[in-house]
Amino acid sequence: MAYTLANLQDDIRNYTEVDSSVLSDSILNSIIKNAENTIYREADSDDNRFYATSNLQTGNRYVTIPSDLRFIRYAQLTDASGNQVFLEKKDTSYMAAYYDTPGTQSGLPKYYANWDANYWVVAPTPDSTYLITLAYVKQPDTITASDATTTYVSNKYQDLLLYGSLVEAYGYLKGPADMLQYYEGSFNRALQSYAIEQQGRRRRDEWQDGALRTPLKSESPS
Repeated sequence: MAYTLANLQDDIRNYTEVDSSVLSDSILNSIIKNAENTIYREADSDDNRFYATSNLQTGNRYVTIPSDLRFIRYAQLTDASGNQVFLEKKDTSYMAAYYDTPGTQSGLPKYYANWDANYWVVAPTPDSTYLITLAYVKQPDTITASDATTTYVSNKYQDLLLYGSLVEAYGYLKGPADMLQYYEGSFNRALQSYAIEQQGRRRRDEWQDGALRTPLKSESPS
């Protein structure tokens, strides 16, 4: 069964045997949000892959970062003839050395880099309004949002969300060390299987990569 915020809060209180006078809704929302952030930092999911398109401005090498961006996966340009090219990722020091006249339009950009929290930068400076497609991982949805009902994780990975929340809850309650250790172990196992599925199995193709096979332990004949 998928978790909603209300029944997840109920389960956390039931597992910790603490009522709402100690674990209020606002405290539990912070605990759940911390658990979600831990999950999302450890493994990105296909649910959070996003694409945005815009046009580069002639003579301007700076591109505004989408407000919900966590990190860029790749950047692709389309020129006037419809040809698509991928930009190479570089650091800002390389960009400065490669192209030291940033205000002068030059041609089709070849490189991109993270500039600061609000912009990324291309080089050389575009000489036309090239169409750009940015593939990135976005800020995930949280079940604690006022307009949320469920999320991808609460729908499909209830154990992961529950165990992560219980780790945060027992830390907040300064609960028994053995219980905290137990739920940390349960959370880490659930997180590992989540990461294997999201970044392994879901990104493989059985026809190209072959079916995954688990080695079988076989005793040598005596």
